[in-house]
Amino acid sequence: MTAALDAVQGRTLASGPVRRWGLGAGLILALAATALVTALSLSVGTNQLPLSTVWHGLVSPDDSFASTVIASRVPRTLLGLLVGAGLAVAGTLMQGITRNPLADPGLLGVNAGASAAIVAGTVVFGSLGQRAIFVAVPGAFLAAVVVYAIGSGRSGPTPVRLVLSGAAITAVLMAGIQAVTLTNPEVFETYRFWVVGSLAGRPSEIVDMIWPVVVVGLVAALLLGRPLNTLALGDETARALGGNAGRTRLLGALVATVLAGACTAAVGPIAFVGLAVPHIVRTITGSDYRWLVAYCIALGPVLLLGADVVGRIVARPGELMVGVVTAFIGAPFLYVAVRRSGSGL
Repeated sequence: MTAALDAVQGRTLASGPVRRWGLGAGLILALAATALVTALSLSVGTNQLPLSTVWHGLVSPDDSFASTVIASRVPRTLLGLLVGAGLAVAGTLMQGITRNPLADPGLLGVNAGASAAIVAGTVVFGSLGQRAIFVAVPGAFLAAVVVYAIGSGRSGPTPVRLVLSGAAITAVLMAGIQAVTLTNPEVFETYRFWVVGSLAGRPSEIVDMIWPVVVVGLVAALLLGRPLNTLALGDETARALGGNAGRTRLLGALVATVLAGACTAAVGPIAFVGLAVPHIVRTITGSDYRWLVAYCIALGPVLLLGADVVGRIVARPGELMVGVVTAFIGAPFLYVAVRRSGSGL
């Protein structure tokens, strides 16, 4: 079955030793870019630090002011690495299971479900603080389950049904959120701080809470690479090759929901990362999800942390929230990627 699958996908997927070597070298460069933007995240801020000082502070921390500044920036940077990779991979999975190139983590109601859960939890329990993740992830998961159930119908889920049901559930949930927040000032204040999407001001404990979830989700996404390649050929072809389209969609939706829910709970809804990064990566790797997921893990943090660094620079001594910056710096890259892909958009 493996040989047949590779033969059928030969025109669209990366194949051959030379191509694989090139993609491997490109992945190394992507990881180098991730390391560079990580160093910049630790260096840039109200107190600018040379990269040499950052390296010394990481390798040999002491009681100096520079080491204290670096230590305060480490949780924010780690959060950016996790959330960037998680959102980018979630977007890739969404696009794969729906066969919709414009899909992102909000397509199946994930962001809306997490937001609605945050609002409902705040109404019942008051300010959630670090407990937000325990409320947002189930909310995102429940919304995705409802969308999947509505979009399945009697003949199973289809891309069109999933997209339409996701749009409908998102509209209903967002209407409910607006109704609650506009009539409850205390809930509005909490929601306003969370919904803007930011890596700043998040407690370091958030990293400890989400990293196991994100790491497991990323590993699961890597394992779904070949089934997603089969699914991309169409349900009938996938069944002929021994695949299970329904199971692949269910597992892909589950992993994407967990990733997006955990990331959204941690930093708030950040748009564009899950939409732009897969498009950008696809111009490098083609349609092979085995490489797509790996590259998204490397380049998702580059976009998110890069946006965070830019937000600190352009509004110094203050800063722009990363959710605002991602739209501005991501749109040109997405436009170029879509044009090069020949999608006709």
